[in-house]
Amino acid sequence: MDKVFIYWDNSNIFISAKEVAAQREGEDTRARVRIHFRNLLELARAARPVERALAVGSVPPELRHVWHSLGNEGIEVRLLERGSLSGSEQGVDQLLQTEMLRDGFDFNGDPGIAVLLTGDGRGFSEGAGFHADLERMRDRGWRIEVLSWRHSCARRMREWATEHGVFIALDDFYESVTFLETPAAGYPPADARFVTPLDLDRRPLA
Repeated sequence: MDKVFIYWDNSNIFISAKEVAAQREGEDTRARVRIHFRNLLELARAARPVERALAVGSVPPELRHVWHSLGNEGIEVRLLERGSLSGSEQGVDQLLQTEMLRDGFDFNGDPGIAVLLTGDGRGFSEGAGFHADLERMRDRGWRIEVLSWRHSCARRMREWATEHGVFIALDDFYESVTFLETPAAGYPPADARFVTPLDLDRRPLA
């Protein structure tokens, strides 16, 4: 069976989920929406054996204990410090791109399926960014799957993934890969939302 390699940019996924939550469930949910890591991992894996999975996020992450639980499942977790001046993450995209290119080179003789979870696709015109690296991997025989929110994924990468691989809009699985955190301890309020079961029958494969 083909090897599945998962590359997960949590920051892009999480930040973009806030916008989707605000549009779907109201502006007040922007601060409460959270990614259900395990369901998102299952959506990426799609019941296939995983050769490698790398998830990159920031310190402190939204749910540190969940990151650790993913690590216990064999997921490589890289947590990067936020810049002291900008407050933003340093090197997340570059780290993932480097690992993608290394795998693309090392497994050239026996390529697999690259599953990228991201929120953008910029830099292609300059030969940089995730899009350009996915093209490089495809040219070496890899199959490609991109999981992203519709509004945040660059149109050119979305169209390219649809034509040459698989593009999966996380919007179609919103209720299964996100939940609303309760605002206070105790019983959840009426507008609390838990995840719904993940339906992989709706998930296309490369």
